[in-house]
Amino acid sequence: MDHARAPVLEALVSYHERGEIPFSPPGHKQARGADPEVRRVLGDAVFLSDVLATGGLDDRRTSERVLERAERLMADAVHADHTFFSTCGSSLSVKAAMLSVAGPHEKLLVGRDAHKSVVSGLIVSGVRPVWVEPQWDAERHLAHPPSAASYERAFEEHPDARGALVTSPTPYGSCADLAAIADLCHRRGVPLIVDEAWGAHLPFHPDLPAWAMDAGADVCVTSIHKMGSGLEQGSVFHLQGDLVDAAKLKSRADLLGTTSPLVLLYAGLDGWRRQMALHGQDLLGGALKLAREVRTEIETLDGLHVNDRADFVGPDRAADLDPLPVVIDISALGTTGYRAGDWMRREHHLDLHLVDHRRISAQITHADDESTVSALMTGLRDLVDRAHELRPAPGVTVPPPAELRLEQRCLPRDAYFGRVEDVPRERAAGRVVAEMLTPYPPGIPAALPGERLNEPVLRYLAEGVAAGMNVPDAADPELRTVRVLAED
Repeated sequence: MDHARAPVLEALVSYHERGEIPFSPPGHKQARGADPEVRRVLGDAVFLSDVLATGGLDDRRTSERVLERAERLMADAVHADHTFFSTCGSSLSVKAAMLSVAGPHEKLLVGRDAHKSVVSGLIVSGVRPVWVEPQWDAERHLAHPPSAASYERAFEEHPDARGALVTSPTPYGSCADLAAIADLCHRRGVPLIVDEAWGAHLPFHPDLPAWAMDAGADVCVTSIHKMGSGLEQGSVFHLQGDLVDAAKLKSRADLLGTTSPLVLLYAGLDGWRRQMALHGQDLLGGALKLAREVRTEIETLDGLHVNDRADFVGPDRAADLDPLPVVIDISALGTTGYRAGDWMRREHHLDLHLVDHRRISAQITHADDESTVSALMTGLRDLVDRAHELRPAPGVTVPPPAELRLEQRCLPRDAYFGRVEDVPRERAAGRVVAEMLTPYPPGIPAALPGERLNEPVLRYLAEGVAAGMNVPDAADPELRTVRVLAED
């Protein structure tokens, strides 16, 4: 296929060259009706690219097949059979994938390190999760993707499971053994879904971890805006093989998605595919070089340690590591990642990818260069020199793995939609939680609807909030109260 083509971008150019005059949404009519101050801030290019997908970019019967041609090019670029674009982010795409594999009350094996969007999919669908334990690093208080052996044990206990879902890479860059998990699923005749939201770049450089389609996954969900050049909310989901029906997958996405997709996002997806297909290896090679240099230089700074393969990869840990998320352990500085991240934004205008109780993370992409990494290193050196200003920091007691894992007492859907009450946090232990309690980022619920709360997890969350943790999806983000199932 001709990857120099970009059907969505070309159709936008043609739309403007024809001088189309819309008597249809959007009501700003090619920026003419937009507020002048909004036009000044955003520029007219945003509005000029905001046309109807059907009846604007393409005709009312989509006879030019603009989107379809763009999706075929994307599928070809990443070795998939089918690709579907989404303007609702991977949060929608992963739900569509789940609903294509399992229905209400049917079982799906799910890694317990799944993103909150997966839990939302369980709530919406009524699918019964069979949780597969991550590989817990108790020393570093970090979860890596579950092993193939863990999925195999889960299948043996639940042979009626309709498929499996694994998250890889994690926001920390650690990767699952996707080929082994896919083989395990296929020997049972069921599909593997991979939430690869952080892996849009993986197909385009040989030195990066294997990506889902090449590893044999059936459905893969990818956020182009995270590690690619797409705009926020730009997502794609890929399909291969015959274990998931393409028409069903498309229908499930249509069920959940918007009927007014933003063409601007389609254009970003289309242009990114062309960029990667033509220049991806060179661009990502430059990013990998920068990441190596940054990692080496950070290791020279007292109190900072970059988590590398020796920390994350090996027996009972991850199968591989994406080196572009530069994860920095700052615990030796005597402060928290929450404080350090806020300080870096306030003092150096550096917005970090991820912060937790002991780490900060700087995401390197093909868009970075010597100027951006120089600013990062300046900020990190200053952080080391002034760390005393961030001490003492409130402590956060992370429970051991056995205490972090909560008992699932009922379906997430049943708890979420059940009769609920808000109780003081001090009285919540032993109760069944009816909301997600999710430290964000990275967005992995510490407790999710239907799980029985225990004191160690409640203490961890309370101490985390006091230290700067953000728990935005709780009814009370300060966790003075917790929403639980009402007791008769």
